[in-house]
Amino acid sequence: MPFFRRIFSSKILPSWTIFLLDAIIVAVSVIFAYFVRFPISEVVKMGSTPWLAVLLVTGVNLLFFRLFRTYSNILRLSSFVDVMHIFVATTLAFLCCVILTALWKPVFGTRLTYIAVLIIAYVVAFMVLATSRMVIKMLYDYFKQNKQSMQNTYIYGTDTGIDIAKSLRSEADSRFRIVGFISDNPDVIGKVMMGVNVYANDGEIPERIQRDHVTALIVSPAKAKTLKNSDLADRMLREGVKIFLAPEVSDDWDPTTQKQVVKEVQIEDLLGRDPIKINMQEIAPHLEGKRVLITGAAGSIGSEIMRQVAMFNPYQLILIDSAETPLHDLRLEIKNRWSELEAKTLVANVTNKPRMESIFAEFRPEYVFHAAAYKHVPMMEDNVSEAIQNNVLGTRVLADLAVKYKVARFVMVSTDKAVNPSNVMGCSKRICEIYVQALARKIEKDGSAPTQFITTRFGNVLGSNGSVIPLFRKQIAAGGPVTVTHPEIIRYFMTIPEACQLVLEAGSMGKSGEVYIFDMGQPVKIADLAKRMIQLSGRTDVKIEYTGLRHGEKLYEELLATRENTKPTSHDKIMIASVREYDYEDVADDIDALIQRSYQFDTMATVAKMKDLVPEFKSLNSRYSVLDNQ
Repeated sequence: MPFFRRIFSSKILPSWTIFLLDAIIVAVSVIFAYFVRFPISEVVKMGSTPWLAVLLVTGVNLLFFRLFRTYSNILRLSSFVDVMHIFVATTLAFLCCVILTALWKPVFGTRLTYIAVLIIAYVVAFMVLATSRMVIKMLYDYFKQNKQSMQNTYIYGTDTGIDIAKSLRSEADSRFRIVGFISDNPDVIGKVMMGVNVYANDGEIPERIQRDHVTALIVSPAKAKTLKNSDLADRMLREGVKIFLAPEVSDDWDPTTQKQVVKEVQIEDLLGRDPIKINMQEIAPHLEGKRVLITGAAGSIGSEIMRQVAMFNPYQLILIDSAETPLHDLRLEIKNRWSELEAKTLVANVTNKPRMESIFAEFRPEYVFHAAAYKHVPMMEDNVSEAIQNNVLGTRVLADLAVKYKVARFVMVSTDKAVNPSNVMGCSKRICEIYVQALARKIEKDGSAPTQFITTRFGNVLGSNGSVIPLFRKQIAAGGPVTVTHPEIIRYFMTIPEACQLVLEAGSMGKSGEVYIFDMGQPVKIADLAKRMIQLSGRTDVKIEYTGLRHGEKLYEELLATRENTKPTSHDKIMIASVREYDYEDVADDIDALIQRSYQFDTMATVAKMKDLVPEFKSLNSRYSVLDNQ
């Protein structure tokens, strides 16, 4: 067995070796045909004639082998197409030999017996050439499939699943042994494909998993959406089966040069919502050739906005963040991916008005995406003054400068926590919204500036810095426990690219003063999210621990306040919120007073002023709740 394993290893025979072996097979076939057609004694009497025939037939076949490149394929990956090439090449070669036999009388004469020799040689040569390739392929598959390190695997989906199975089997170092298909198509259930059974997606799957010792499931691209909306993933995970997603198999897929790179499924892939698509062509005219400034550029949202904007060939990117190391990392990424793009990475704080004004004066941005903000609810409950100074003051500084320097569009990234806020962070963002809307209406009424202010509001972003999914991953890796604040707490989720694409589209379609909200799909129960992540990890020793709601934390988030309603837009995932209007002068005075109070670091007095500005701000599970009764 070890000897054969070495023979049928991942090494590839050189083309000249295959060419030589094929020549030997043809030559031996001709000799064999002579001994089949004539007695040995008669063959001996023929002298050099058989050898001339061997040279002629072998030479002609080699010419056609060269023409059809029958020797260039990898033997262990031989397919029906390769056999057809051999068939055509040998058929044409032996037809030529028949014609030459009839014409070349000095050597062959005109006897039909020599034609019979050629027919026998043709049949034998083709059968041996084709069979040898199939045998090598079968032996290779057998020894490879029986490697101890391979995982018994089901493939979900038979449409593109066949292509996936073929490409996986062609990989020398594949770790997957295909032992069955799972299908929702009744026409193929119960049939056999590629030597394995096709099973129904039904309640008997757990028994089949145990019987076939299955440890992996590969999901075909066509079934990725179905996986999200069914319980198959949960059933597989309960049985300890790891789930993998296969990429799209392109029309020009070549298993000899490409690998079927499957990726282990992540919790983001199992959330029951369809990906959001946007019209990138509508966005392009707004950003192409423009000077675009992004605040919070090194953060999860800001950096992704940068990546999306970079695709539209802006004239210049001005990237601002106070976090030096993440901004340096972003700078290196830009150098590697967009070396021709002019990008300025500036370490600066948005609350530093002189610094911000110098940036606006030097670079004259035409588009501003304001993503800089403190966002962690518990942190801002304990650091109220910083929430006001960074979020509110920073937004006011930038908005005022946008008007002064005639920025075309100012897009502010807000949050669902600004709706009926229950915590300091959410209320600070709502105050930012109020100021931007009031300023937009003032300049529109005065006609004093062309700047359009757009606010975008969405929920939790998957994988963003400090979000629950990276936290759960760390806790699971450490052996637990996974901490969830409440068994019934739910949240809306969206991927970072989706959120940023919607920000770009809302920014391109928006009218000044509008607040845009996004359709976040169905909310997700955080406890269920934690359970699935534990199952995906394959660990059975990690427990969930409920720690109680944090200060200012809601069981659920709202995207709209009770006094608001929505209007549709051209994008079915983007809606306009009808919000209350505020007088700019009143708002400006109140925000001035709030900012001044924040510098006194009197937390209760600052929060009280916030509640004056935003009457719907009702603190939950917080020491500031006492202010709601006053």
